[in-house]
Amino acid sequence: MAWAGVGLVYGGGGIGVMGTIADAILTAGGHAVGVVPAHLMETEMAHRALDELLVVDSMHDRKSTMYDRSDAFCALPGGLGTLEELFEAATWTKLDLHDKPKPVLLLDANGFWADLDCFLDKVAATGFIKPEDRAIISRVETVAEVLAVLDG
Repeated sequence: MAWAGVGLVYGGGGIGVMGTIADAILTAGGHAVGVVPAHLMETEMAHRALDELLVVDSMHDRKSTMYDRSDAFCALPGGLGTLEELFEAATWTKLDLHDKPKPVLLLDANGFWADLDCFLDKVAATGFIKPEDRAIISRVETVAEVLAVLDG
């Protein structure tokens, strides 16, 4: 990401997958911004070496700030918070609540997102979401594919 001039805006943790990615971006000379609610500063072990660490009041403020500061959305393998952020970004895209590029991307690592991708196909096939809304969430396998979407 750093060599492509793409910065990172994320939840601000200093551990786990995202902490490792933030470290790699910073080491490569890239820009990394973390957004963490005050009540999670210690439990999420906030990354203290970011270019910016924004402390906000609530989880809603965190997501809103991350969306405002981002140009696109890409989910890596993660847990409940990742899923919530993914579906909120997709919903905001559907409702035209932001002007970010479509689609919301799932960066697939070893098939992690394959079952979710199939489930979304099923939800669309049963008519709960329209095909054009299903297309908002797209699975890609490489960072090069992510960067190609950003380039438009």
